Amino acid sequence: MSRKSYLFTSESVSEGHPDKVCDRISDEVVDLFFREGPKAGIDPWQLRVACETLATTNQVVIAGETRGPKTITKDWVAHVARLAIKDIGYEQDGFHWENADIKVLLHPQSADIAQGVDSGGNKDEGAGDQGIMFGYACKDTPELMPAPLYYSHKILRLISEARHSGKEAVLGPDSKSQVTVRYENGKPASVTQIVVSHQHLVESMTSAQVRELVEPYVKKALPSGWINKDTVWHINPTGKFFIGGPDGDTGLTGRKIIVDTYGGAAPHGGGAFSGKDPTKVDRSAAYAARYLAKNVVAAGLADACTIQLAYAIGVAKPLSIYVDVADNPSKIDVAKLETVLGELVNLSPRGIRKHLDLNKPIYARTSAYGHFGRAPEKDGGFSWEKTDLADALKSAMA
Repeated sequence: MSRKSYLFTSESVSEGHPDKVCDRISDEVVDLFFREGPKAGIDPWQLRVACETLATTNQVVIAGETRGPKTITKDWVAHVARLAIKDIGYEQDGFHWENADIKVLLHPQSADIAQGVDSGGNKDEGAGDQGIMFGYACKDTPELMPAPLYYSHKILRLISEARHSGKEAVLGPDSKSQVTVRYENGKPASVTQIVVSHQHLVESMTSAQVRELVEPYVKKALPSGWINKDTVWHINPTGKFFIGGPDGDTGLTGRKIIVDTYGGAAPHGGGAFSGKDPTKVDRSAAYAARYLAKNVVAAGLADACTIQLAYAIGVAKPLSIYVDVADNPSKIDVAKLETVLGELVNLSPRGIRKHLDLNKPIYARTSAYGHFGRAPEKDGGFSWEKTDLADALKSAMA
């Protein structure tokens, strides 16, 4: 029996965090290929992108492997990166969208990898690499996400919206949050610790002045009654956060995988998402696993659900499907559920891409504030957050 009363902490980082700047640029490159490929007459099923970004003081390096239209030049990729940096809000001496030196080192995808991934003859499209991917959902929030991570994201997202609107113009793009939630009888009940470190553009600002700006957004983000007299606040605990972004700390694509997923509340297979087209099961199968887990919980079959999928490079079908429904209060047949999930959704890379409609320029928006717990969008963004399997699951498990 798992513990019912405990403390659990998760963190988030904003779109201006150095690693998130890199995730954003890498995903903008993915979107560029899916946006421009069809215009050049290329079947989106044939597009390939594996893009990594490094950012430091006024330097950006974009490297990786691609397959797509020759019209996408290195200058175009650099331009897209500049626009992303501008949108995030970097116009400081040590990192400026206009002045940064951007090197683009993209080159064609390896033929050895391509032969394993591409379909042909009687061969289905294979996974882009081996690996294990996890999906998770729970009843902590209406979005079926763990509360500590969900509210850590929400705090920074609200502050970011205010910064972009001009309301909080003295705040910079770089920030981090951390929320410690007290669980009672297995349910989130209150917040014991709140951490917000936020870059400020006026060097003389104190921690107290930053708290005065950010505290209303923290209170707005959290459920009523969760903050009380015993809640401890840590706002800019070092006392100063003027130098931020890649000028203060080098960024790399794929270094915030726990922030991107479940905040440590569930296992992680280790593969990052950003910069990867959906033939890479690190991304697409993790989305599928979340989709399945969320539908299991939405169907009322479990209060929490963890799903693992495993793949081998060049092999279409998953090697295994594993389901854990925590304490299983409803006593469902978990082995049957594993079979049902595999029957409801084709979990090959092609099957996932088709079911979730992933061959679209929908990835830059995922690069900050979590890939999960977001609302599905009309253009196909966050399609893995739909709960359209819930009724079928109820019927199959009845």
